[in-house]
Amino acid sequence: MAGVFPIERTFNFISGMPRSGSTLLSAILRQNPKFHAGMTSPVGGLFSNLIASVSAGSEMAPMVNTEQRKRLAQGLFDSYYADLPVEQSVVFDTNRAWTANLAALTDLYPNAKVLACVRNVAWVMDSMERQFQSNAFENTRLFGDANQRSTVFTRCEALANRNGLVGYGWSALQEALYGTNADKLLLIDYDLLVARPAEVMGLVYGFLGEDAYDHDFDNVEYDAPAFDENLGVSGLHKVHKKVQPMPRRTILPPELFQQYSQLNFWQNLKGSRAKMIVQQPEAENSNAADAAGSSTDKTNAA
Repeated sequence: MAGVFPIERTFNFISGMPRSGSTLLSAILRQNPKFHAGMTSPVGGLFSNLIASVSAGSEMAPMVNTEQRKRLAQGLFDSYYADLPVEQSVVFDTNRAWTANLAALTDLYPNAKVLACVRNVAWVMDSMERQFQSNAFENTRLFGDANQRSTVFTRCEALANRNGLVGYGWSALQEALYGTNADKLLLIDYDLLVARPAEVMGLVYGFLGEDAYDHDFDNVEYDAPAFDENLGVSGLHKVHKKVQPMPRRTILPPELFQQYSQLNFWQNLKGSRAKMIVQQPEAENSNAADAAGSSTDKTNAA
């Protein structure tokens, strides 16, 4: 295997909530020539399908032992990223499923870190609704049928389902935060990232154990039009050039905004060993990040 993939790379992961800055974070990280980062990759899906095909219940399960499964799983990462330039020695693979597979990732890559993006869930829902309404002549694939997409209430309910786009990320993140490998996690609040990018990225580099890099926060760009059009949601992964807060009024009905604003569990996180760069209701909260000190200022939701 070493002869086929001679390049030694460090693998880290980006996960967390949708519409919470994972694409923005990737766009910033990829300015560093040492790093490779992007939007959601197919490796997460391939990983899940591979494990399912060789696990109990599969006719192939008796033919593949645990060590072989690990080598096959590592082979997915090695194969997918084999064509990267040699200088890109640190890879950040993005998928919301990684927080639900943290035990396996830790076994495969003991030194890997996971950057988990979070955001007020009400603003996540607001962002998803804006995307839907801005593609009013397209039946986006984000919803399974006409009943789910019929009104803002049914759309939010479908997204918030435990296996929905938002609900799955929310649930998987809680699983990781309270699991045995929570120390691999760094939570990054979207509002703090856009309001104080230099400070936040300094903490991120400290958590990763990487040398600091002078990022240009006035020239951050990323777009994936073909992928977004395939989903029927154009502009879903388009990143604005300048990293800054963009205050706006919500388009959610007050009832829905209030309902989903109650789900930000990371603001009062107790009993987790994860590091955090998040907004706290009380500055003295003992669970604030100790990645090098945490940012706790209130910022405008963007």
